[in-house]
Amino acid sequence: MMQSLVIGVDAGATSTRVAVHTLDGARVGYARAGAGNPSAHGLATAASAIETALGKALGSLDGSRVVASLAGVAGHVEEMVPALAKVWAGHGITAEPRYMGDVTIAYAAGSPEPDGSLLLSGTGAVAARIAGFELGAVADGLGWLLGDAGSGFWIGREAAKAVVHAFDRGLPVAALDRTPPDRGPASGAGGVEAGSGLLVALVGEHFLGDERPATPRAVADRLVRLAQADHMRLATLSALVSRAASEGDPLAAGIVREAAGHLVATLRRVHRSGPVVLAGSVLTSPGPVREAVTELLAGERVTTAGDAASAAAWLAARDLLAEPDAKALHPTFTTTA
Repeated sequence: MMQSLVIGVDAGATSTRVAVHTLDGARVGYARAGAGNPSAHGLATAASAIETALGKALGSLDGSRVVASLAGVAGHVEEMVPALAKVWAGHGITAEPRYMGDVTIAYAAGSPEPDGSLLLSGTGAVAARIAGFELGAVADGLGWLLGDAGSGFWIGREAAKAVVHAFDRGLPVAALDRTPPDRGPASGAGGVEAGSGLLVALVGEHFLGDERPATPRAVADRLVRLAQADHMRLATLSALVSRAASEGDPLAAGIVREAAGHLVATLRRVHRSGPVVLAGSVLTSPGPVREAVTELLAGERVTTAGDAASAAAWLAARDLLAEPDAKALHPTFTTTA
């Protein structure tokens, strides 16, 4: 006898993931596609990405075996409900998907407890209180321009600001050529101790490559123009800040401490009890920001989010399982490779 299937969808601003599981948690299909956020990319593009990932994840599996599904979509718009129903019907799935935002699913990816809190830092940042796997209070998540303190974008912007301001105050152009510790001598230009100018060098390399403007002010102006031309490049600087902080750069270390402080302060606005789930690339990846946040949360029960698409599948299956069984199967769903 063929086992019943459940489907989970994690559709975000950069990619879409679909997981297909049996009711006992075994993953039998998984696929990725393009961006699935209808607010950022439009309804048609988002629905198309989800349809592509769903078709790949199902493969030769019979859609009629699907008994439940849940779609977690960033940029919630009501028009996605009929759009997804049409996609599901096109694959022979009679049970339409439940539809919710991605924050609750990110929390479920890290805990089977119905009540707790999420702290997410990726490109953006948000904290939320979860009650009965429903979204409660929310803090920040206000976007790169006016909020998202402690996010990857915020960290990268702070790094760029610090470097721009340093050159505006006369930091020599030669500072761009200070040699990172793992790429050459123990000290850089002007005998500066290794690591002390690493963030400046990394940010300069990211934006300028081998280009060397004639004066410190010209460096500052050029960095500003390049950042304004593509502001999302700032988010990619977050990894450079982590690298520099790990290698002892004091400027980077200060940005990391400030980012962690912002994130934990945001969490404190909503957290009451239960586990704290860390989600998003900044907090799920090993590195100084995660370490600093974890230290500040000493005494809390902190867990890390696993795969969100599989967590969505677990939430879909949860409605069909006894509570003890659902809780016991959570790691089977969410830690499947």
